[in-house]
Amino acid sequence: MRIIVSLVLLSCCALGQNKAETTAAIPAPMLTGMKVFVANAGWDEPFYEEPLFSGGPDRAYKQFYEATKAWRHYEIMSGPSDADILFEIGFSVPRTDVKAVRGEPLLFPIPYDPQFRLLIRDAKTNALLWAISEHVEWAITKGNRDKNFDKGIARLIDDLRRVCASEPISRK
Repeated sequence: MRIIVSLVLLSCCALGQNKAETTAAIPAPMLTGMKVFVANAGWDEPFYEEPLFSGGPDRAYKQFYEATKAWRHYEIMSGPSDADILFEIGFSVPRTDVKAVRGEPLLFPIPYDPQFRLLIRDAKTNALLWAISEHVEWAITKGNRDKNFDKGIARLIDDLRRVCASEPISRK
């Protein structure tokens, strides 16, 4: 009986190890496509008259575009027909009712959950290859929200690097 239990446990452990070693493949166009078109997927903020973030509705697009350009991993194309892959960057500020963070009560509720959404598509088929969301830490003052916005863009580019860069990043 002990031998059977041992064999079952060994089999379960071996199966668990195989599952842990298996990784999902990154779609080939994300690894081989070097020409990218960056599209503005919009900005959804609750207050038009007094926005929660500075820079207007194109800020997320402009900053993501400039950060992608500075990375120098991709050649940015002027139109989608010239690209291998398409990046669609959007920013939204949905309402939330968060009263605690990591189990700790807050002095004030967090009213919004600002977030970037990057969709990566195959330019030939328009198939969605990958999506990345990056949340922006909420702050009371607009100046701090703007700083957190900048940090969120930097994290989004880091996320993109981890997913798409199969080779070490080179600076030109």
